[in-house]
Amino acid sequence: MAIRIDGKAISTEIKDELKERVAAYKAAGTDICLAVIQVGDDKASTVYVSNKKKACEYIGIKSLAYELPEETTTEELLAIIEELNGRSDVNGILVQLPVPKHIDEEKILLAISPDKDVDGFHPVSVGRLNIGQKGFRSCTPAGVIQLLKRTGISIEGKECVVVGRSNIVGKPMAAMLLAENGTVTICHSRTKDLASVTKRADILVVAIGKPKFITAEYVKEGAAVIDVGIHRMDDGKLCGDVDFADVEPVAGAITPVPGGVGPMTIAMLMNNCVESVELQKQ
Repeated sequence: MAIRIDGKAISTEIKDELKERVAAYKAAGTDICLAVIQVGDDKASTVYVSNKKKACEYIGIKSLAYELPEETTTEELLAIIEELNGRSDVNGILVQLPVPKHIDEEKILLAISPDKDVDGFHPVSVGRLNIGQKGFRSCTPAGVIQLLKRTGISIEGKECVVVGRSNIVGKPMAAMLLAENGTVTICHSRTKDLASVTKRADILVVAIGKPKFITAEYVKEGAAVIDVGIHRMDDGKLCGDVDFADVEPVAGAITPVPGGVGPMTIAMLMNNCVESVELQKQ
């Protein structure tokens, strides 16, 4: 039976380590501050923002909340970002996505200073990742790396397959596995004979947005299977992109949904906020 990788426990471990680092910074006279901007009252976004504020409070960093009305314009949002870019007391800026359709999302993300881009979405952050420079790493794939490392799963020299090529998870995930000396293949909707590729994987990361898509026939015996997907089914239960019950008997290690990758995203956001102090000194 596979090892269940406990994302809740590992995320708490990371946050406790960050708490100590934040206390040391405070003792040395440095406060850390994250500005969180939410436009509109999307319920899921409100939950995510609330969780981010709680995490800030837990590790001891200050959070500035900007809760803006639905009708906020791109220009008004850009003006707030410009002000926050210029504030020396703000280390990180996060715009909760999705923004309302009338707002130019790309323009907003580009406006955030790469040195305060704690989500790791800015093209400069992506470029830094891909050429191995210091910078902010996209939080979900960075969380996957920590799950593997802290479970004792070595990446170096392993056959790693990423299913999904999104800018937020798939592409940065592949770059991070490569940086850890994995041998990396990316699969996507046009991949021919997907199972023949995924079945080679020692480490299989799935981020495709299709509930229970990956079954045992896609998985090599003993593989580490990381499920980035999350879906609410008709019965109200949550599941991932991997059919957990089918794959668990085959895998060597597997993340559950919920309680696997999800908690790691906020833990790594907090890590980026703390890392910002050193990055901004450069």
